[in-house]
Amino acid sequence: MPNTNVFTGADGSISLSVPPGTEGEKAQAVLDAYQLVSVGRVQNVRVEVRSAVRPFNEIGQRYATELRPGNIEVSGSIGRAMINGAMLKILLGEAADSRPAGSWAQPAINITLLVENPAHPGARNTLTLHDVKLDSWVYAMPEDDFILEAVGFRALYVTVQDEG
Repeated sequence: MPNTNVFTGADGSISLSVPPGTEGEKAQAVLDAYQLVSVGRVQNVRVEVRSAVRPFNEIGQRYATELRPGNIEVSGSIGRAMINGAMLKILLGEAADSRPAGSWAQPAINITLLVENPAHPGARNTLTLHDVKLDSWVYAMPEDDFILEAVGFRALYVTVQDEG
């Protein structure tokens, strides 16, 4: 049965895990150091999946004859009110502590977004972003509001699971 419940951000949680390989090992070191399996105090989480659909137009025809699927891009951003350097270290890897002499592996993580309404236990939506790499980090210090960091990311692919 498909999930037909309505969720709010208060129903959500974010957890991190690591993919296998060198990039995952680099991320695991950061997750362990900052005890960052569950990501807290986030807002404005955004995930965007885009498919480059290309129309094929024939000469003499005004409408496309066929739409062909192209590359798929998964990206998004997360705002976070817990400033402690963890996200910057996931973005920069070894370069967050000092300037490395040569090239280095950028850490990769998996991000799981889970929403579950406590009024309807068992009805949940799980979105998992696989092999995520952070591509931007922003630190905002407004005069009279909360200090926030925001990260932008790209994922290799996304999976979804509906329950309830």
